[in-house]
Amino acid sequence: MDYSWLLIASILVFFMQAGFLCLESGQIRSKNSINVAAKNISDFIIAVLIYWVFGFALMFGDSLGGVLGTDLFFVGEQQSAYQISFFLFQMMFCGTAATLVSGAVAERMSFMGYLSIAAILSAFIYPVAGHWAWASNYQAANQGWLEQLGFIDFAGSTVVHSVGGWVALAAIIVIGPRIGRFDSQHALPSGSNLPMSLLGTLLIWLGWFGFNGGSTLVMNNQVPLILLNTCLAAVGGGFVASLCHYWHKRYVDVGTILNGIIAGLVAITAGCHAVTPKAAMLIGMIAGIILYFGRLWIAKLKIDDALGVVPVHLFAGIWGTLAVALFADLSVLGTDLTRSEQLFVQLIGVLVISAYSFGLSFLLLLLVNRFFPLRVSAENELLGMNISEHRASTELIDLLGAMNKQESEGKFSQPVTVEPFTEVGQIASQYNKVIKRVDSEISNRDSAINKYKSSEKRKSAILDSSMDSIVSIDLEGAIIEFNPAAERTFGYSKSMVINKNFIDLFILESDQAAVWKNLAYKFLSAQGLVRDHRNSLTLNRHLQSEFPAEITITGASFGSEIQNEFTLHIRDVTRQLKLQGKLKLLAYSDPLTGLYNRTYLMDSLTTAINRSADSDRDVVMFFLDLDRFKKINDTLGHKAGDELLCEVATRLISVTRNTDIIARWGGDEFVILFTEAVNQAFVDSKATEILKVMRQPLALEGRVISIPTSIGIATVQPGITTAEQLVQQADLAMYSAKQGGRDNYQIFKAEMGHQAARDFDHEQDMRKGIAAKDQFFMVYQPKVTADNQLVGLEALMRWQHPQEGLISPADFIPLAEESNLIIELSEFAILTVLEQIRRWLDSGYEDVTVAINITGKHLVSGTLVPYISELLTRFDIEGTAIEIEITEGVLLTDVDRCIEVMSDLKSLGIKISIDDFGTGYSSLSYLKRLPIDVLKIDKSFVDDCAISLEDGEICATIINLAINLELTTVAEGVETQEQLDFLVAHGCDTYQGYFFHKPNSAQVIEKLLQRVSTLV
Repeated sequence: MDYSWLLIASILVFFMQAGFLCLESGQIRSKNSINVAAKNISDFIIAVLIYWVFGFALMFGDSLGGVLGTDLFFVGEQQSAYQISFFLFQMMFCGTAATLVSGAVAERMSFMGYLSIAAILSAFIYPVAGHWAWASNYQAANQGWLEQLGFIDFAGSTVVHSVGGWVALAAIIVIGPRIGRFDSQHALPSGSNLPMSLLGTLLIWLGWFGFNGGSTLVMNNQVPLILLNTCLAAVGGGFVASLCHYWHKRYVDVGTILNGIIAGLVAITAGCHAVTPKAAMLIGMIAGIILYFGRLWIAKLKIDDALGVVPVHLFAGIWGTLAVALFADLSVLGTDLTRSEQLFVQLIGVLVISAYSFGLSFLLLLLVNRFFPLRVSAENELLGMNISEHRASTELIDLLGAMNKQESEGKFSQPVTVEPFTEVGQIASQYNKVIKRVDSEISNRDSAINKYKSSEKRKSAILDSSMDSIVSIDLEGAIIEFNPAAERTFGYSKSMVINKNFIDLFILESDQAAVWKNLAYKFLSAQGLVRDHRNSLTLNRHLQSEFPAEITITGASFGSEIQNEFTLHIRDVTRQLKLQGKLKLLAYSDPLTGLYNRTYLMDSLTTAINRSADSDRDVVMFFLDLDRFKKINDTLGHKAGDELLCEVATRLISVTRNTDIIARWGGDEFVILFTEAVNQAFVDSKATEILKVMRQPLALEGRVISIPTSIGIATVQPGITTAEQLVQQADLAMYSAKQGGRDNYQIFKAEMGHQAARDFDHEQDMRKGIAAKDQFFMVYQPKVTADNQLVGLEALMRWQHPQEGLISPADFIPLAEESNLIIELSEFAILTVLEQIRRWLDSGYEDVTVAINITGKHLVSGTLVPYISELLTRFDIEGTAIEIEITEGVLLTDVDRCIEVMSDLKSLGIKISIDDFGTGYSSLSYLKRLPIDVLKIDKSFVDDCAISLEDGEICATIINLAINLELTTVAEGVETQEQLDFLVAHGCDTYQGYFFHKPNSAQVIEKLLQRVSTLV
């Protein structure tokens, strides 16, 4: 079967149709893929039909002058099997030539227009050019005119590929470029399915083995070399084309590789039977270069070749045809021409076929286009030719249509249809997610806009209803906003001030320069008006009326880093300042006396001390405390006490200057601060004057009293003394005055501070001593008759300090009273005395009465009577064994309460004695009511009773009073015979003092009791 190879080759070439279909469909946009595929299959149908009817006849029929054939129409009925196989092989070539045009004109030529091109090429161009070069392939003696010259195109670099390339070039010139092809801002996509294009290229490569190998017409020794050369040229073309693109663009382009392979195949087709493999590789590599730069050249000429058909098939085909003369073995060609002659003939063939193919196709296409437009409308081109030409859709087209509908209607709430398990379906699914998010964002945006509008309305309402003036100004000070409160505050309407300068209108002339400077620095300077702070400034109203204002400044940037305007929150603080003045007066004054209070005093003192450090002026403080004020307050009532404090304030004002500061420190304490013209003489004189005026009698609640006062004086040492230290020093000096007998003044000395510290230490030590129960003890001083007969004892407390030794009661008793330790000490004394009485009773010493001193605090505490009663029971002692001594001053606290407690003590059989009688404020009416048994004459009267008429009269009066009230009298501190004689002469009952006995321990007293018992 000498035709089997032709049949096999025909089938392989037919695979090229599938290859071109895959290649072109994959390299154009998906909206046109169906159209391109339909054109590929349709052009093959047209080509086969025309070629069968008359194309084969024109190409291989009996030659008419070597120009065209004249018979062999409707092939198949009279031909042999070989001839039919030859027809099938050539029919595939015709279909290949026709299908090349499809890739060039893709995406804008109408389907019917394309079929007209396929018909023109198959009927009038390809058969005629084929006759010129190949007519003898069917009948040996039937040569075309180019064949007669020696033109060689073995498998159709020019006859098939250049012819198809020239027709494609004519078509793309007639129909023009695709919309947006040469728009530098929007490059067209390179393809929709490159893997399909790769498959198509491999199918083309496979088919080309039949294309070139089958051109031998029989299986012979040339076929293997032809197939090798075909493969090497394809490899060389693809390799060099990709290198050129990488060198130019710096990345590998898949489309360039594919086109390079095909360009190599096209170029080797003309001489694959007559060149060496090396020459085949070189031909293919040069074809790759021609392809790459040819494509750049036609793009520069703005010729829109969609898939590079012209550089791949036309340019590479021309090069391959000319390369025959350059690289082929002339003996294999069998033309008996030299290489230059062969080149000349090859060039003639290329030029003639080119002129005929391009010229005729261009003219015919212009004619057809005039009556039947070859190009689709712009609308259909943008829509896609799948739909516009075939009403065919794809998943992607449907998706794009749904998206376009959403775009045109502006409705994004409805999702697009999703085809599962496809790439487009994945895109649609993701798109649905996007539009869902977009819809959500739009909803959020609309919500935000609505909220913003509502917020702006609220802000506007707040702005209008704000009680503060709100004024917005720009960087030049021009007024932008002026709310109703500002209109009321400044006396201008908004229309009167808008765009006018705020500084010129409302800032005082004296402040304008500074405010302009602040504005220039955007209110960020260190002085003057500062942003985000409360600034105080006096402003102008209408008619130049001034008012104090508080201004807070904020900046607004509107998304820019530069502050564009400023908002001034302005508050008229006229009323606030007046109120502050009143509050300051209340804050700095004492509500009872009207004097300054402690706060004002400390502020003034601090200021005065700071000034004294610079001016060397003396600052002197008088600290006054009213002596026994609490007793007067408790006795006469709080109202009387308040009247007394007001009187003190009046008297102090009367003896001070306007520059002096008088303040009530608290309770019955007053402070006077002197800062002007102060020296030592002034201090002594002023202190004496104050004491004198305070001693003046005062009628209060029906009684006439004086106001004895203790004054402590301290002077500032500039740079050393602080305000707190000065107060402390004056306070210490005042306490020194009290300890000095009250109603005097003392100037602070350093040792007073030491004494205060010592008193503090003693207070702490007393607490420890009470807890230890081994530091405090009792001594006893006998009370006797004039002939030294023992009638009783007085228990006196002593403190044996672990470091300082014996401390006088005069030192620690007052401390105990101040620190509330006195009740513990009193209970210790009662317990110790009763324990000792029990021991004496057990020793047989009966009728021993011991007097115990009790303070007023303990007397009215509520615990005294129960405590004594419990101890009397515990030790089985009669109440007549003890006597309770209280001072006369105790009676001034709460007479009724004192009488109640003393009556309870009396009910236990206990005697009551009034100690230090004559030194207090007791009245005879109180004395009559008291359930007392003994009056003790104070030692201060006894000391000079024998030599001082006044003291003697006092003692005699007290004795006579006691006799009249049937009370026993006891004289304290009898130390001389003269004192004893005077007291005896006036009828005193009992005596106590060093003239008879000193206070002694219980052991010594027990010996005295033994002697008394012996005498008895």
